[in-house]
Amino acid sequence: MALATTPWYRTITAEQGRVLAAAKVGWMLDAMDFMLYAMALGQLRAYFEFDDATAGFLGSVTLVMSGVGGLVFGYVADRFGRTRALMGTIVIFSLASLGASTSQSVLQLLFWRAVLGIGMGGEWASGAVLVSETWPPQHRNKAISIMQSGWAIGYIAAALLAAVILSNPDFGDEGWRWLFVAGVAPALFALWIRRNIPESPTWAARAKPKRDEAMNPFKIIFGPKLIGRTLRIIALGGAVQFAYWGLFFWLPPFLSRPIEQGGAGMGVVGSLQWIVLMQVGAYLGYLTFGFIADRLGRRRTFVLFMLCAAAIVPVYGQMARSPMVLLVLSPLLGYFGHGYFSMFGSLVAELFPTAVRATGQGTSYNAGRMAGAIAPLTIGAAATLPGVGIGLALGLTSAFFLAAALLVFTLPDRSGQALE
Repeated sequence: MALATTPWYRTITAEQGRVLAAAKVGWMLDAMDFMLYAMALGQLRAYFEFDDATAGFLGSVTLVMSGVGGLVFGYVADRFGRTRALMGTIVIFSLASLGASTSQSVLQLLFWRAVLGIGMGGEWASGAVLVSETWPPQHRNKAISIMQSGWAIGYIAAALLAAVILSNPDFGDEGWRWLFVAGVAPALFALWIRRNIPESPTWAARAKPKRDEAMNPFKIIFGPKLIGRTLRIIALGGAVQFAYWGLFFWLPPFLSRPIEQGGAGMGVVGSLQWIVLMQVGAYLGYLTFGFIADRLGRRRTFVLFMLCAAAIVPVYGQMARSPMVLLVLSPLLGYFGHGYFSMFGSLVAELFPTAVRATGQGTSYNAGRMAGAIAPLTIGAAATLPGVGIGLALGLTSAFFLAAALLVFTLPDRSGQALE
């Protein structure tokens, strides 16, 4: 008789569970604050009187600054600790949301969204590294998948807040201000992290003997030994970030916009059910990616998600006005259009040594995000061309999903191996 094996989740310590919870909730709140802008875009365009190209530019600036945040807080996490960096980023993007609520001009709104981007990029860099270094190697894929799934919950939270606040007639045409005010709440979560989350034992063990090396991490990740790997991660990240942000930045305004303006004509409240349904699919995609990768292999799973997303996007963009199409494709687009991000936290962490891991991860992944930051602007500009519209413009993202499916083979796969 075969002996019963202990379920993997029973081998996880309480401390490892708290670390994962902190990173997941932090990423969830990050997503919520970021997506509040997309949810309020209709009101913001009317209030400040700007067009789709300007709306896309504001989104692109936030993503560019998230790359800066990943670079800066990657260094902070290597120099001062993963937990401290995580707390700092949460406070930054929360206060930036509050600041955005006071905006009196497009330039002021641009400033606060840029600051929010810094916190957004830094949160992922510090949180993903903290989880990767704390959890056992054989369960790293699962842990990052669980952490990454927090984005979908944050997206849903932003949609629900928008539906409640923006549809309230008491707020008039300035409901967006109160929506951004709600985004300051995550700052309180930093206090819980301060009291309950210990520093990464891997970082603590290597910090003192590697102090001189950690002082110049950029010389290492862009040095002769690692520069090729760093640039390939940037290329892969740039492809998926262009595809993702070009598609999902514009989906909420696409669904809510009137048909005569190229949208699906559902309004903010009417589009909520499809956004939530899509994010339920996204949550399952994030959550299951690591488990599937443990069975099929990480690269094969990533390519499967890329091909399916590339096939679904153009169909969705052209047929989203049909409730039946939305019912079938929304969860599928959410599943395959999001779940692949669960690969990056573990993949990139395994490609850099401990002393420069957060700098390497934050810089390479978020530089890719900066490269993909032109997507909201590109899709917004394409949508303004005669006879195009947002629905057709969204189909451009399929090419980048396909490019990412090829680029993943340029990087080594060290899944399940102990970190250096």
